[in-house]
Amino acid sequence: MNYCDITFPTPEANLACDEALLDSCEEGLAEEILRFWEPSEYFVVVGYANKVTDEVHHLFCDFSGIPILRRCTGGGAVLQGPGVLNYSLILRADGELHNIPATNGFILKHHQAALATLLRAPVEIQGHTDLAIGGLKFSGNSQRRKKRFLLFHGSILIHLDIDLVEKTLRFPSRQPEYRLGRSHSDFLMNLKVSSALIKNALRKSWDATHLLPQIPALHIALLEREKYSRTEWNHKF
Repeated sequence: MNYCDITFPTPEANLACDEALLDSCEEGLAEEILRFWEPSEYFVVVGYANKVTDEVHHLFCDFSGIPILRRCTGGGAVLQGPGVLNYSLILRADGELHNIPATNGFILKHHQAALATLLRAPVEIQGHTDLAIGGLKFSGNSQRRKKRFLLFHGSILIHLDIDLVEKTLRFPSRQPEYRLGRSHSDFLMNLKVSSALIKNALRKSWDATHLLPQIPALHIALLEREKYSRTEWNHKF
């Protein structure tokens, strides 16, 4: 598998990159990919079908200059920023990955095993796409499927300011049973380990040994400009 560790200067470009990599694989221009990125500024990302006013304290975000963007995959709203490690997998949508539940289980079991070994802790698969320790969530994930390939991506909390999560995100409109109505501060946890260690563990788990030879820079720039920077996309609901 190919891999890349690339963080773009803007939140919009980082979201665009995941979709552009998926498109490249779907068009036969690239093979399976594992990507890492780590944002340096805070921004909120809502899921494809989320209604911004239901999921986000948008007035606080506007006042604080925290952008609100929309990704191309499902799931709930998240706060991105320093202390978050993001990964993206672009995989063939066949075999053990033939549908959404099978894909969730297959990928999360990979990550559960890799991170449990690294952390020496009992990592749990919770809800539909969460990873947790002792009932505390440290990773959320979502996916988008095309005919031949799928995008499965997620965030891993390492040193995120969880107090800021409380200020930017409302209590989610949908919650997994194991959350039990807990606030963000009582539900989320940081792993407090080096992101390099997590990257190495996931690269080993996916046998991602080859550096991606080419980034679809023009397509990323197009998506950044025509989609992820536009109010019509980010505030469509």
